Amino acid sequence: MAEPDRMRADLFVDHRITREQEQPLSDALTALGFTPSVRVLPPRRVVEPLSWLILVSLPLHAFLTKVGNKAAEAAYHHLQNAVRNLRASSATATAAAPPEPSRPVVLQDPATGLRIVLDPDLPHGAYQQLLSLDLTRYRLGPLHYDLTRSRWRSPLDEAQPTD
Repeated sequence: MAEPDRMRADLFVDHRITREQEQPLSDALTALGFTPSVRVLPPRRVVEPLSWLILVSLPLHAFLTKVGNKAAEAAYHHLQNAVRNLRASSATATAAAPPEPSRPVVLQDPATGLRIVLDPDLPHGAYQQLLSLDLTRYRLGPLHYDLTRSRWRSPLDEAQPTD
């Protein structure tokens, strides 16, 4: 029986697909919060074979949102680690070269020019907020994470009069 908070995903599988071949897809759907139900289709006695091996029937919007969230979650962890590792590697001093001051990583949108400044010591919550940040609210940037207010902000945009 499906758990109440999990959505159902029906997999209709060609009879030539083995359980071992289908299992990774079922596991991936389970990891995304779906409860897969597998149905093996019996052999067909028609001239045209099926045009697909597995048909997955599920709420597409919810599925695409969950895939995007999982991808973003993995990507932001990699980004967060990369930014922190850059700080650690640039802080290592040698006798010949003193350590450099901490410098941020800056993301820039090529279409709008909007910049997001990722300081090396950003808290986990800052990266979480970044995933759902509505960038259309900002025109000038750059965006910085305000530790005191626990939110992303653009002082230049805030200084502009609202229409």
